[in-house]
Amino acid sequence: MTDEEREVREIEYGSAPARGMPDDDEISLLDLALVLVKRKKLIFWMTFVLAFLVAIYSLVTPKIYRAETRLLPPKSAEVGASALLDMATGGAASALAGKTPGDLYVGIAKGRTVMDAVIGKFKLGEVYEIDNPDRIRAALSANLEAKSDLKTGIISIAILDRDPARAANVANGFVEALKDVTSGLAISESAQKRLYYESQIKDVQASLQKAENDLKSYQERTGIQEAGSQTGALIGTLASLRAQVTAKEVQLRALRAYATGQNPEVKKVQNELAALYAQLEKLEAGQGSGMDPLNPAGGMPQARLEYMRLLREAKFNEYLYGLLQKQFEMAKLGEVKDAAVIQVIDEAVPPQVRFKPKRTLMVMLAAVLGFFLSIFAAFFLEFLENARRDPESAAKLAAFKKYARITKDDFRLKSPRT
Repeated sequence: MTDEEREVREIEYGSAPARGMPDDDEISLLDLALVLVKRKKLIFWMTFVLAFLVAIYSLVTPKIYRAETRLLPPKSAEVGASALLDMATGGAASALAGKTPGDLYVGIAKGRTVMDAVIGKFKLGEVYEIDNPDRIRAALSANLEAKSDLKTGIISIAILDRDPARAANVANGFVEALKDVTSGLAISESAQKRLYYESQIKDVQASLQKAENDLKSYQERTGIQEAGSQTGALIGTLASLRAQVTAKEVQLRALRAYATGQNPEVKKVQNELAALYAQLEKLEAGQGSGMDPLNPAGGMPQARLEYMRLLREAKFNEYLYGLLQKQFEMAKLGEVKDAAVIQVIDEAVPPQVRFKPKRTLMVMLAAVLGFFLSIFAAFFLEFLENARRDPESAAKLAAFKKYARITKDDFRLKSPRT
């Protein structure tokens, strides 16, 4: 063996330092390269085997197809969507940047009602071989991709499935279920008005019926049939004005259900309401300060005064009912005009190319991972080899193996000595 070969062998096995190499505490690039070259077979085979196993796995993994449909949300739903989001988040949603009307429909599409409709239509419980409804929804949710584009507001609904035709059918089924559910929801501004006026009209109708029955009963009991032309005109004016005030208050509450105080329409109604308050106050003040407008001078018989009050109550509810009916009809017309129609831009079709597994990407990632793991293994084996040659390290390694070894005695309970 020549001197040069002996020197290389000593450097390789760590028995002597090389000429010009740094001290033991320093690691040079040449030391690292030497370990990699020495363990090149380990690095190659470990990388190759891991990539090969992942390639086999990608070949036996079932193919998954992705079918997507794209929707255009109704523009008329913009105000209603913001209102519903505000109500759901306590007013914080209006301050959130990046919210679009499509976000509302994405949330509805991911809801239990739409999912159950799709599951029942396509019998997905049998497809996923699951009996529990919650687990069926979880499985469908895992295969569902629903999102709204921040810039365009376009909604995309995609379904992952082993069957390309079923993936397209389920994606289109989500659209139909979404249309059915949203058709029964008050999403637009006019629809919310219509619902609110409808509830108010029911209350006023009940009050009107009670007032008319009370007036009729009082007339039959007392025999009073009329209030006089002048008094009747005053009753009609007061009832009409108060009905207008109440109707404007109802309209303002309906607006505040989806609009803030800075909304121009809200400000307009507030100004109109303030003007009606001023008219009512002026009319009542003209009849005598602090007195009943129906009996400003006093001295009217109690029976006739009670009759006029009942008549005023009936007239008030009658006028109010008529005003709310007009607002209700206007809201219905607006709802028809602003109907939330979901338009399909791209209908889902059976895909021809699988979505996953992405075999090339999987093999490449496995090769990179195997390469780095093999480098770690190479340095670890080099460390163990050097530790066995060093007496101090060898003793520590032997002690580590001794304490790391698991025997039956480790699981036995030792009784304390007496």
